[in-house]
Amino acid sequence: MGHWLQRNIVEPGKLPLLLALTSFVLTFLITRVVTRMIRAGKGPFGNVSAGGVHIHHVVPGVALTVLGGFGAVASSRHGFGSGAFAVVFGIGAGLVLDEFALILHLDDVYWTEAGRKSVEAVVLTAALVGLLLAGFSPFGVNDMSDDELQDRGSVISTVAVNFLFALLVLSKGKARMAVFSVVVPLVGLIGVVRLARPGSFWAKRFYRRRPRARARATLRAFHHDRRWAAPRRKFQDLIGGKPDPVSTRALDHR
Repeated sequence: MGHWLQRNIVEPGKLPLLLALTSFVLTFLITRVVTRMIRAGKGPFGNVSAGGVHIHHVVPGVALTVLGGFGAVASSRHGFGSGAFAVVFGIGAGLVLDEFALILHLDDVYWTEAGRKSVEAVVLTAALVGLLLAGFSPFGVNDMSDDELQDRGSVISTVAVNFLFALLVLSKGKARMAVFSVVVPLVGLIGVVRLARPGSFWAKRFYRRRPRARARATLRAFHHDRRWAAPRRKFQDLIGGKPDPVSTRALDHR
């Protein structure tokens, strides 16, 4: 079955990546279902504690990520071992990124507004891995011809230019676009020519004496946020659950 998938669905060598992505997404979805059931007081699940300490699922997630990562490095790109370690790594990464906000804030913010960063991290990671699985290479190397790939100078210059695009987009306060520009350079080019977001490094440095540009950037950011904020929140609530009201805070979420 694995050989059939590798031969007919994915390119040779990409089956472990497909398995890792699948296990990563399924782990996140299952974890969210379980934590939402615990939050609602339903089902047989409950918090895991040891010696009075709440064991967050990021802990076994780190262990599985380390095991899967080192196992994948030690094994070949083919065979049962590579696939098994890819699944282990995907499960571990799903558990870790499901509590990404907790790691970022060093606080239990799982069911708070800040906890939405975990959902964003998971969606962004899944999208990037999906692009890699589809054949995109970082910094646009996949767009180069065979002759260009043979020329080390061409490869280095292409990577350097696209990396610069990503940095410029990041300096304009567009983190998501900067990340995607790493694998799709056209996204970086679009981000470079568009206005920076208010409060970004670029805006503070180059719009300080340009009131019209500053006003246009503020207006564009306002319209963009008003258009996409509500759909993004609905999507995050759908897959991750609604955060607690600001006035309350859940100390145990699993």
